[in-house]
Amino acid sequence: QVQLVESGGGSVQAGGSLRLSCAVFGYTDGINYMGWFRQAPGKEREGVAAIVTGGEITDYADSVKGRFTISQDTVKYTMYLQMNSLKPEDTAMYYCAAAYRYGASLSRVGEWNYWGQGTQVTVSS
Repeated sequence: QVQLVESGGGSVQAGGSLRLSCAVFGYTDGINYMGWFRQAPGKEREGVAAIVTGGEITDYADSVKGRFTISQDTVKYTMYLQMNSLKPEDTAMYYCAAAYRYGASLSRVGEWNYWGQGTQVTVSS
């Protein structure tokens, strides 16, 4: 079993930055992909960014390319999402996720096996 705990959310003005963290606990053998998703009120959960566990291959949603950066610290068992140039449309609950499937898709929520409780990000104009 894997537990994921997010932190780092908050309220910022448009153009600002935030860094989200996801601490990973439990038995992580076999977890090949880690990712960030977000869900705004009344909208479906959407993938934001993903990274190969212990590697450097990354994937981003088009809406965040060039503004968000996903990274990981394998020693600290922590994943990060650096968010720059934030826009009001980035406002959402952000979730950390883990998948056994190598290449789990940001477009297919069902391919992800574990989820955190979420951290709220609010961007004001």
